[in-house]
Amino acid sequence: MESGRDASAGAPAEPPGAPSPHPSARGNVALVVLAGILAIIGVMAAGYYFAVRPVTLRIAVGPANSDDLKVVQALSQAFLTAHSQIRLRPIQTDGATASAQTIADSRADLAIVRGDLNVPKNAQAVATLRKNVAVLWVPAPMKGKKATAKITKISQLAGHRIGVVGRTPANIDLLKVILAQYGVDPGKVDIVQFPITEAADAIRNQKADAYLAAGPLNSKITSEAVAASTHDGKPPKFLAIDSAEAIAQNHPMYEASEIPAGAFGGSPDRPEDEVKTISFSHHIVARKDLSETTVAAFTRQLFAIRQNVMSEFPLAAKIETPDTDKDAFIPVHPGAAAFVDGEEKTFLDRYSDIIWWSLMGLSATGSIGAWFAGYLKKDERGNSSGLRERLLDMIATARHSDSSDELDRLQAEADDILRDTLHGFEHGAIAEGALAAFNIALGQLHQAVADRRALLMNISQNLQRAGSALRVTGT
Repeated sequence: MESGRDASAGAPAEPPGAPSPHPSARGNVALVVLAGILAIIGVMAAGYYFAVRPVTLRIAVGPANSDDLKVVQALSQAFLTAHSQIRLRPIQTDGATASAQTIADSRADLAIVRGDLNVPKNAQAVATLRKNVAVLWVPAPMKGKKATAKITKISQLAGHRIGVVGRTPANIDLLKVILAQYGVDPGKVDIVQFPITEAADAIRNQKADAYLAAGPLNSKITSEAVAASTHDGKPPKFLAIDSAEAIAQNHPMYEASEIPAGAFGGSPDRPEDEVKTISFSHHIVARKDLSETTVAAFTRQLFAIRQNVMSEFPLAAKIETPDTDKDAFIPVHPGAAAFVDGEEKTFLDRYSDIIWWSLMGLSATGSIGAWFAGYLKKDERGNSSGLRERLLDMIATARHSDSSDELDRLQAEADDILRDTLHGFEHGAIAEGALAAFNIALGQLHQAVADRRALLMNISQNLQRAGSALRVTGT
């Protein structure tokens, strides 16, 4: 019987409830939570980077060597020097018409367009670059030259030659609008255009009976053309557009305006008195689909840096905010309107929802991580409860064991249980109170093994003594 028990003890079956290896729940949960937090922080950082990174806008402007191009180039350099959020990349075109087409074709983000031309439907106003006035005048007669019929008002221009300063067809259209208002058939007027560089010579050589120029009040081109029309100290005759308000009402792209006395200098003043006329604007427009935030930032920077550009290009002083009225001829871009009306959104206003949802995501990630940790620890807690029950069973087994080998196995198993118990305690699966209970059970088991081992040893010694006594008696 004893030998059979020893044989079976050589390869014992794994006792029920024996500890089994398990992964580190706490480490897995920490990695999952950390990964989630890093992902959300990464999204927030990426959002912030894209929100504040410099944005380069393509702006169409022309023609070459024009004041508009020079102003835009100066603004582009000023934006770059100031390390502004918005950068400009000028795209040179043949003029306002070509610039408008780049917006229509989405080949540019911004453009300088003339308000009395066809403005693309996808263009919205950002700022007024400058206002232009129409100047219509008759040169002073020259001595020794045959004088033409005296012209004192626009209605008398029929049958005469009118010179238009500049090659743009838009100025011819402007002249036709004025003539039509006064009942003058444009077909009965000989219209000839002179390049800007040839206008002064054409006027001195009496190439036309009257002239039209369109540009800012301080335009050097217009001032030189008017100066060339002054002869023998006599200033030219400026033709007033008294029906300017009627023209503006019929053609919303124009406004009734006035040319102040002495606007073009000279002695005597040119003109000597205030002259009524019409005006139109050159606008900075943006594509309708351009970000409201981007346009607001551009508008803010434009007016912040305008003062720096004025010293080099006085025309920059003419930059004005756009018309934000709902019935404006060119609708204002919402981004520009937000700046003008003081309703521009701050960084927190624009991204508060994203920040809020990110914080909610962090909170949810933490909650999910805590639940997941609890879920994993549930298995460890269940395992620790089984280990504790196994200890109690081992105590009972030790007290009735008849084999030292079995007691050794129980002691080895107790060591494994101790190792798993400490592992669970380190990872939070076993509380201090439960660890104390384990300590009591382990102590009881060790005591039971020691007592049973001492008892077995005592029995063995008694049996040996009894055997010796029987051998002596028999002898």
